[in-house]
Amino acid sequence: MAKVIQITSGRGPQECDFAVKKITQLFIDAAVESNIKTRRIESEIDSYDSSNFIELEGSTTVVDSFLANWLGTIQWICTSPFRPNHKRKNWYIGIFENNQISDIPIADSDIQYQAVRSSGAGGQHVNKVSSAVRATHIPTGITILVMDSRSQHQNKKLATERIIAKLQNMALKEVKLHEKNTWLNQTKVERGNPIKTFVGIKFDLK
Repeated sequence: MAKVIQITSGRGPQECDFAVKKITQLFIDAAVESNIKTRRIESEIDSYDSSNFIELEGSTTVVDSFLANWLGTIQWICTSPFRPNHKRKNWYIGIFENNQISDIPIADSDIQYQAVRSSGAGGQHVNKVSSAVRATHIPTGITILVMDSRSQHQNKKLATERIIAKLQNMALKEVKLHEKNTWLNQTKVERGNPIKTFVGIKFDLK
């Protein structure tokens, strides 16, 4: 299985951005030690510059067990390396699981076609020929019935185009939901109840 993880500063100050960078590497190192494959995902959205995205791939049990000790708020206790006179010493970042955008395949072999008799208005000849086409995209279960033309070939072509359009619409909605969730993650980092706490400029685990 594969999961996408977002490590974000929650729109915090420079110290939180610094913590994101350091903890991202600690997160990756720990995942590798747990025999989980990792891959950094580049964000193309400028407003997410304070976030890192990591794809984890491994068995469900191993990945879920690993994430149980990381997902949530991470605390870093340290005097600011950028503002030495700043009184604040507690900095927080968040680690969230993102919904991964599905890659919906569109292949002829995935679409099942069935010729059916047309129905509805159309005169005495409408039910004599099985010109209508019912097309089903097997992976998603999307079904389209087309009876626009008396030509079965033309109806099959239209059915294919409409299934592709539905799949593309589904993918677009998923992208928009993904972007919304990614933005929301940056606004909901909890300043407290950390699942892990690191201390000092070397990020020692407390």
